[in-house]
Amino acid sequence: MSLGDLKRMAGRSLLAIAGALCCAVAATAEEAERPPAGFVAVEGTQFVVDGEPYRFAGVNLWYAAYLGAPADYGDRERLKSELDRLRALGATNLRILGASEKSPFKRSLSETFRDRSEACNETLLQGLDYALAEMEKRGMRAVVFLNNFWEWSGGMGTYLYWTNGGTFVDLGDPAHPWSAFPNFTAQFYESAAANALYRDYIRAVVTRTNTVTGRRYVDDPTIMAWQLANEPRPAFEARDGDPRMAAFHDWVRLTAAYIKSLDPNHLVSTGNEGLMGCNESEHCFLGAHAPPEIDYLTFHIWPRNWSWYDPADPEGTFERTIERTKDYMRRHVDYARRLGKPVVLEEFGLDRDGEALAPGTPTTYRDAYLRTVFEAVEADARAGGPFAGTNVWSWGGAGRAEHDDFEWRVGDTQFTGDPPQEPQGRNSIFDVDESTLALIKAHAERLSAKEKGRSAQ
Repeated sequence: MSLGDLKRMAGRSLLAIAGALCCAVAATAEEAERPPAGFVAVEGTQFVVDGEPYRFAGVNLWYAAYLGAPADYGDRERLKSELDRLRALGATNLRILGASEKSPFKRSLSETFRDRSEACNETLLQGLDYALAEMEKRGMRAVVFLNNFWEWSGGMGTYLYWTNGGTFVDLGDPAHPWSAFPNFTAQFYESAAANALYRDYIRAVVTRTNTVTGRRYVDDPTIMAWQLANEPRPAFEARDGDPRMAAFHDWVRLTAAYIKSLDPNHLVSTGNEGLMGCNESEHCFLGAHAPPEIDYLTFHIWPRNWSWYDPADPEGTFERTIERTKDYMRRHVDYARRLGKPVVLEEFGLDRDGEALAPGTPTTYRDAYLRTVFEAVEADARAGGPFAGTNVWSWGGAGRAEHDDFEWRVGDTQFTGDPPQEPQGRNSIFDVDESTLALIKAHAERLSAKEKGRSAQ
């Protein structure tokens, strides 16, 4: 696919759903003015802040707003402690959840930012306010995702459930094959009613005024980017030329443009997993990231989920995991060069030795894996490439599983970093995992040294 093809794809008018979706777009990214001082901006394949290069080492702290909430499930002292620990490690970019929906799914958050009514949960929004205010004090930045393809926070399937008469497919339901869930959820892209509710929520959050700082979110440089969703992807069976693929591309472009119409100061990204979140279609991935309203590329790497790595046979599968990871990273860096935009690896992780879940248990293979990823990013930084940052999944910090079976239950408040559908501890990086913490700190220091070196040139 040529760059000209991508530009034509990005400029294609929406025929299927444009008339149905609410709220006209007032401006495009190309028409927007340069952000005010302190905001992360894009220049070519690089992030910059006030003209200086910006690369980052970061983590996923999806539950930040939950800890910040003035509620029984909140813990503001823990939040401040977690932020202090991360700041000391140099992990200053946090990918956090800014939306959740009261859903019928069995493995989904019980406290949510909204339910079916028009009202938002002010308590949780105040938690987001507090988290952003505390991040600002520490010179940290947030990527806030506003929806979820998966069931654990409600997400797209819940919006469909609210607007289709109460029909839903739950992930893991033995009555349905795995593919039934993504194929159901992907109907969201073409649902005018579901997207109208989603846009109402986008507007409420993006135009919000922080109750702690008194600053509008639009004017807050602590927010690096708004993200359309966690891991949005087309229908599982959609291939190139399928109308469902076109619907996915149109949804990305129009939703990003809508956010830009409300907030011209912040970056917008997709949250997509890359090729594996695009049915391994290059056309799908490039088409989702080509629009000018999308400021940078994202991708994720999940070796266990993608059957690259078998935690029951680490010696037999680790080498191929490393090779496939390196190749996956190279391909997405190449896509970033082709589109002329930065790229961020914003989710990646690996099991502890022996599939252990408890804090402090050995992380031999995980550490070796993270070291490989970090070295590849740092090499690209030395070469002046488009690799802009990393967000490890996921920061568990002082969180601990509340039950001996490490399963999440409704009402649990000791967030570990693993969402409700995962064993609590599977991908968590805890505050006692010293070898892993040392890797993150060294990675952050090397990226910081590289940026300082570039600034001095």
